[in-house]
Amino acid sequence: MKNNSYIKIASIYVGTIIGAGFASGQEIMNFFGKFGVNGLIGIIIATALFCLIGSIILVTAHTNGIASYNELLEKIFGKRISKIIDFLIILFLIAGYCIMLAGSGAIFEEQYNINANIGILFMAVATFITFIFSVKGLSAVNTVIVPFLLISIVYIGANVILHEDICINTLKQINTTGNYKFIISSVTYVGYNMIPALVILTSVGSLVDSKKTAIKGGVLGGLFLGILALFILMPSLILYNDISTLELPMLNISSYSDSRGKYLYSIILWFAMFTTAIGNGFGIITRVKPIFNLEQKKLCFLFCLLSIFLAKFGFSNLIMVLYPVFGYISFLIIICAFLKFVFKRNAI
Repeated sequence: MKNNSYIKIASIYVGTIIGAGFASGQEIMNFFGKFGVNGLIGIIIATALFCLIGSIILVTAHTNGIASYNELLEKIFGKRISKIIDFLIILFLIAGYCIMLAGSGAIFEEQYNINANIGILFMAVATFITFIFSVKGLSAVNTVIVPFLLISIVYIGANVILHEDICINTLKQINTTGNYKFIISSVTYVGYNMIPALVILTSVGSLVDSKKTAIKGGVLGGLFLGILALFILMPSLILYNDISTLELPMLNISSYSDSRGKYLYSIILWFAMFTTAIGNGFGIITRVKPIFNLEQKKLCFLFCLLSIFLAKFGFSNLIMVLYPVFGYISFLIIICAFLKFVFKRNAI
């Protein structure tokens, strides 16, 4: 086992979380930006939780030889309740994957005037190629793309920060929604994102050779997420009056010094969708493979083909209802896992 396996784990962790909502700046603005300076504290809280929870999931899975999220669910909740949660998670993953395909279509059409169906098909083919290589494909893609995303977003954010004055008094005026709500928002944000992380982190057991590797992977992934969030939030606060009402704030921020920047960022956004799509899709394929007992390539092909058609339908209403529910479920799982992790040495 190579010593850098924790870097691969961290990259997969980040790649699964940093989807369209994160990379576009929309989620960061909704959960942190509206709180002004307190939003920066919220980022610190969220980063700590990402580090802690990611490490707990990885260590728990490694210690108990858990190879999929449904095994973890059964150990925590028993077979009956875990089946209900399992079904909801499957819906979440399918919806998430299809939304990423639809997002790819939107980028092709809106940014490059290419038919949306081509964008959907392109994403489906790219994810299919990744899926057939299983964990190795997932690791290879994220190890290459996540550093690119990290460097690009830090560069764009730093460009605004270095060229604009940061006025703390102005940032304080942004906070009009209560003194401590930013804490609740931070915790909710982490819960909202931990379902796909739970799924993928329990599926990469072949990369985890020790508790030390598990902890380092979880902590490094959490820190990377915190850095990305910070370099999206800071320029968003500085340019708050210009971008606070936009659906894709980072597209506007990326054009800060060069109008062509939005085209570069649309590529960054596509890659962010891609890493999230392969995370969600891999989670689904890993889960249903034992049920259908199909060859890996056939299962991947059928899943991607079906998703192309599903991507043409609107999932937004479904997601508006399911995402908060998934956030609560995720935290319930994490709290139970944490308690057993602390009070029982040999874990669950």
